[in-house]
Order: sequence, then structure tokens, then C-alpha cells
Amino acid sequence: MQPTSPPPQGTVDLRRRSLIVTSGIVAVGLQLPLIGCSRQPTATSEAPPTPTEHWSKAMGTFTTKDGTNLYYKDWGKGPIITFSHGWPLSSDSWEAHMFFFASQGFRCIAHDRRGHGRSSQPSDGNDMDTYSDDLAQLMEHLNVTEATMIGFSTGGGEVARYIGRHGTKRVKKAVLISAIPPLMLKTPANPNGTPIEVFDGLRKAFLADRSQFFRDVPSGPFYGFNLPGAKPQQSLIDFWWLQGMMGGYKNTYECIKVFSETDLTEDLKKFDVPTLLVHGSKDQVVPIVAAAEAAAKLVKDNKLLVYEGAPHGLVDTYRDRLLADVMTFIRG
Repeated sequence: MQPTSPPPQGTVDLRRRSLIVTSGIVAVGLQLPLIGCSRQPTATSEAPPTPTEHWSKAMGTFTTKDGTNLYYKDWGKGPIITFSHGWPLSSDSWEAHMFFFASQGFRCIAHDRRGHGRSSQPSDGNDMDTYSDDLAQLMEHLNVTEATMIGFSTGGGEVARYIGRHGTKRVKKAVLISAIPPLMLKTPANPNGTPIEVFDGLRKAFLADRSQFFRDVPSGPFYGFNLPGAKPQQSLIDFWWLQGMMGGYKNTYECIKVFSETDLTEDLKKFDVPTLLVHGSKDQVVPIVAAAEAAAKLVKDNKLLVYEGAPHGLVDTYRDRLLADVMTFIRG
């Protein structure tokens, strides 16, 4: 039997992503009828946003100076809002929020960070400086001005490092939600941080079985589904897993070090625009004491909203309240 040559790497990637997407769609599709029947009405479901004549939908790719292709969505027309996603997710995690704001007369831009979602998976550049530089290049490419920058979790670190390295000439306001700044890691100077053993445990679980790890995180602490009385929402767990598995293996592994050990203290001190901080009191992933409460002492012009009882993933579980609070902040 003649040995066969391996297919080109690009073909492998496409086949792999196709399998992931297909399996994910099947998994989610099997759950939809039951979830749809059991989900409680929300403010947005009672009064759903209606796309107007000013709403449009576009997506594309942009190539950075080092040749990395970034996937992005650019929806709507009007004042600009940019969205930076958490680890190991993608711009898809913002789709409901973008739809809402685009329907309200805003232009909404979100990208898949390098190594995540549909963007390239380069070996290099898995660090916060490069993440922020990628975002700066994309914002210049799309002629972004007077933007409200929203970042969730690791995305909040991306926004902070962007302002720290590139200033606020294109920024009007900032929103950090369940965000990692100033520093997650426990150090002598940051005694309220999380011990390194916790992040070593994340790396160990990742290497042992990434797919199972990416089910365990959203099934447990991310949405607070591990707390007494919690009712896990399978659709959220499936969607989280699907986005995570689309990311690069090396990229998402190395990003654990990025979100846990990058010190963003000096970046927060450079904020000179109104900033909204939103954090849940029951956040088990990025505990509030070393995050929003510490950030509030560093950012000059800030407003801190604490959602009592809310988990890390409040962008989904408290979405209606969050949309209302962010809208009030942007229009205020």
C-alpha cells in the first residue's frame, strides 16, 4: 500500500472547522425546541429590537502588518461601538448585543482576536500588546472615531492595553464588563489576586482534554451553574464550547497566561474618558475584589455597577439589564 501525502494544512483547517461547526449546530439544534419552551420572557423578547432602514450587515477580513487575517463584523450606521470578546470566545459572543445596538442606530464593530474564531492562528503574537496593536490597525482601517469601546473579561484587558498604548484619540467612552484589569494573578503587590496554582490547573485541564475543559468551564463557574439552585442553560454551554473549539490550540492555551499575568495597572491610569465598570458580586472566574473594585481606584472618571449575585458571564445571563445600563451610559 502506497503511503499517502497529508493534505495541505489549509485543507485540514477547513475540514476541522467544518466538522466543529456542523457538530455544534447539530448539538445546539437538538436542544432548541426544549430550551425555547422553557426560557423565561425577557425585556428584549417582550419588545424585540426592529431593524430599521439604517441597519445593515457586513463582515469581512483585514490583514495586519504581520500578515495575520482578522475576521470582523461591521453592522449598522451611527455612533460607533466596538466590542472585544472574552477568552476563548469570538465576536459571535456579542451578536445579540450588536443586533440590539445596531437596531437602535449605532454602528457596531467586533472582531475575532488573532488565534480565536475565524481569524488566523499564528504562532506568534499571543500577548496583550499584539492584541491591542491588531485592534488599533483594524480601527484605523475602518476609520473608527468617537467610539465607545466595550470589553468583556480578556476583552476588557484588550481595551485597557489599547488605551494604554494608543491613547483615546479615537475613543469617546469605555465599558469594562467582568474585566480582568488591573491584574488577575496574586503577587506581593496584588494580594487579592488569584494564586498561580489555579491557572496552572487550567493549563493542566486544557492539555488533558481541551474539548471537555471547554464544556466544564461554561457548565460550572463561568455562568455560575455550579452554584446551589442554579439551572444550567444548555444552549449557553453549547455556544460557548462551539466558539472555544474554533480557536487555535496553541493560541487559546497561551492566552491563559495573557489574561492571568498581564499587569494592566499603568494602562488604567492613562484612561481619560468616562468609563463604566460592570461586575458581578458572584464572579468566580475574575473575582471582583481584584478586578472592578481595584480598577475603580485607578480609572479617573468611572462609574462602578455591581450586579448582586451575578456570575462572570453576566453578558448573557443579565443581558437585558446590561443593555439598558450600557445604553444609559452611552447616551448620558
